[in-house]
Amino acid sequence: MNIAVLSGKGGTGKTTISTNLSYKLSKLGHNVQYFDFDVEEPNGFIFFKPEISSVNDVEVLVPRVNDLLCSYCGECVEKCNFNALAIANNKMLVFEKICHSCGLCKLVCSAGAISEEKRTIGVIEKGLIDNLPVYRGVVNVGEPMGVPVIKALKKHIKESSINILDCSPGSSCSVIKTVENADYCILVTEPTKFGLNDLKITVDLLDKLKIPFGIVINKSNDDDNIIEDYCTDNTHTLLGKVPFSKDIAKKYSKGELLVDVDESFNEHMNDIIYELKKELII
Repeated sequence: MNIAVLSGKGGTGKTTISTNLSYKLSKLGHNVQYFDFDVEEPNGFIFFKPEISSVNDVEVLVPRVNDLLCSYCGECVEKCNFNALAIANNKMLVFEKICHSCGLCKLVCSAGAISEEKRTIGVIEKGLIDNLPVYRGVVNVGEPMGVPVIKALKKHIKESSINILDCSPGSSCSVIKTVENADYCILVTEPTKFGLNDLKITVDLLDKLKIPFGIVINKSNDDDNIIEDYCTDNTHTLLGKVPFSKDIAKKYSKGELLVDVDESFNEHMNDIIYELKKELII
């Protein structure tokens, strides 16, 4: 069972819900794994503070051109759909960071001048907190593509577990790659017009992917009707709310798991889990 947690933009509380939901379900005896797929800025481990048991490089293949064999015919440059190759002053140029590792340049090179070699673009880290296995992908600074790291991280998902997938914010390629095999999605939003706008974009994405979802209002306040009316009008499931609270914000800023240190937050998380069970997903 794969449950993805996502939001239309950053800062809505997506990781707060992901980490505490994972930890809470694990404490309740469920077989759970947590995955931080926000590979450009993973911060789930700030709250888990796990003991790291393994760190593995993520590598991609990039072309290497043998100048002694290359005839500079330009066939590889013409065929590359990502403009990762160019010829300038009778010299082949390879733009590694925009190469998608498809291998087509090697296949079309009649001179046999192109080989491939591995390039490290990030790491996969695994840790443990109590009985909860936690994973995160981290893309190296300056790397423009996180999808290869996401693909590597997904290989650790076990079908026998409840896998909580903490997505990147927004609706980019990284989000689509993370949620494409999700069984259910939790959309975290906040009760503002900006929050509603971004929520609608994410809902449109999940409708196209035909993935069921429910909505959580974080930083709940007197303006909740902005989201509640949208849910009612469109028959979307409202899974629960987490109120705006300075106490919760202070504990969050210290990197604490809120279900352990804030009874009010813990009760709201119980309500969300109850609604998830009604959705028959756990």
